[in-house]
Amino acid sequence: MRLIPAIDLRGGRCVRLLQGDFDAETRYAVEPHELLMRYRALGATWLHVVDLDGAREGTQANRSAILALASQRAVRLQVGGGLRDAAAIDQLLRAGVARAVIGSIAVADPIRTREWLQRFGGTALVLAFDIRLDAHGVPRCATHGWKQQSELALWNAVERFLADGLRHVLCTDVARDGALQGPNVALYAEARRRFPTIEWQASGGVSSAADLHALARTGVAAAVSGRALLDERIAREELAPFLPGA
Repeated sequence: MRLIPAIDLRGGRCVRLLQGDFDAETRYAVEPHELLMRYRALGATWLHVVDLDGAREGTQANRSAILALASQRAVRLQVGGGLRDAAAIDQLLRAGVARAVIGSIAVADPIRTREWLQRFGGTALVLAFDIRLDAHGVPRCATHGWKQQSELALWNAVERFLADGLRHVLCTDVARDGALQGPNVALYAEARRRFPTIEWQASGGVSSAADLHALARTGVAAAVSGRALLDERIAREELAPFLPGA
């Protein structure tokens, strides 16, 4: 399993939100480039970058920072947040971003998402599904910065794109995100059981090396972590098994 550090950008600055709440923001006094180089020095070969302004308002407030990170080719980037048309995806991929991350549109507009998968290919796109468990334990997709809850189950959301070359799925348990309470290991084990050909990325709750080892045992391809790495909660030697360049 690969560890993918996450950088969330708001107004060009590195921040973290608690469960997607813009009023529960922690701002970090580190520049995006500096953080990228810190993670590269640890051995990271991929970086997950989220444009929070793009996700919330559709603005381009962080686009220049993202393009600057991509131009350095120091690590491979997957970038999401406010990607609403093919032109925006194409711009990122042409600028050197390795994967574009498609969020709410994958739930709200499956026809357009299917067209993008067919145009750009499954290796260039990641479909990101943010979920909350309902009263029966079924993971249901949330959209629009987690403010809107749908009845669509994660399993149905993934299944409808299998024939279109879907390869990468990033799944975030909203209740765990930024809370440092441990990942939903059972969710990712079930995801792997249902869709073994998908390269799953687990997001939300990582706080220790034990969490990383637990996720690795489920068979997910990657774990995405933001706050635990920003706060340096996991020792470098404990991270090394999950960072190919360490």
